[in-house]
Amino acid sequence: MSDAPASIRRVRIEPSVDSLLLGATARKTWKTADSLSGSRFERVTIDGERYIVKYISVDDDWIMRATGDLHCRMLTLLASSVLDTLPDTIDPTVVACAPYTSTLGHRSAALLMRDVSGDLVPPGSAPIEPALHQQFLQHMALMHAAYLGFKDPAGLFPLAHHYVFLTPAMAELEGGATRDDPVPPAVRDGWRSMDTRHPRQALALRELASDPAPLLAALCAGPTTLLHGDWKLGNLGASGASTILLDWDRCGEGPPLVDLAWYLAVNCDRLPESKEDAIAAYRRCLESVGVSTAPWWDAQLRAALAGAFLQLGWSKSGDAAEFGWWSDRLDEALRRL
Repeated sequence: MSDAPASIRRVRIEPSVDSLLLGATARKTWKTADSLSGSRFERVTIDGERYIVKYISVDDDWIMRATGDLHCRMLTLLASSVLDTLPDTIDPTVVACAPYTSTLGHRSAALLMRDVSGDLVPPGSAPIEPALHQQFLQHMALMHAAYLGFKDPAGLFPLAHHYVFLTPAMAELEGGATRDDPVPPAVRDGWRSMDTRHPRQALALRELASDPAPLLAALCAGPTTLLHGDWKLGNLGASGASTILLDWDRCGEGPPLVDLAWYLAVNCDRLPESKEDAIAAYRRCLESVGVSTAPWWDAQLRAALAGAFLQLGWSKSGDAAEFGWWSDRLDEALRRL
């Protein structure tokens, strides 16, 4: 994918953070309940418009550390032309970015994003509106269809890394540091609970975590596309006919059903319909724009659902029905791996 002219670039690249924030006023530290990576945020006003500034550095971000992101893939993504051809239905909100060097000497990025906090899915535990859920599925499918056959031109998030950063090994590594990120201890405790409550499934998942190669091979059935990597409700919202989609730090080449499976797994408590119905709705959207799914759908779906269980099974062991649904999907996949 060749670079687009600067005049049509979706994201403006500034030479420095000072240039990025030229004229900024009312700068205040800012954070939401869904900001779990460790990154720092500010809310600023520039020319009367409100923005959010996100500072992305491996110094602060446990996900970057867990996935070996020492050179700031997000900066690589935004400096490339990959997002310039996003469908109009997807709004990543980033208007500009700038590189900076972190305290520990790492390549880092400051992102200037429109403040869309009022349009995001409100936090809570209640199911989201069915129409909004259907919009998310439709726009996910439209994005995947638009990038069907995508090959990573820039060195973005590797597919295998989706299956190694929420593992006991990550939790142990992060546990040895003096940091207060809440997710690594939750992952550690969740895997320990799964070992106790569901030893058979925990053993199978630990084996996959230590060697995800069979899972990755099965995922290769069918086409690749541009994955966002984190369609959680905390990253989602709606503005008019567009879906707001934040946090592109796990963006890269991969099978489309990886995004769908993560969406089902991470948002399970708030889905307004069954997982089976959501899967069928997404497939209909793909088919409606001319994507033929029959040759590859079943194999890729089995592998993607097993992969999502590998990612998030540790968070489900206390819910028998939810854990059981994913356990059945894992058993089905393991028979074919």
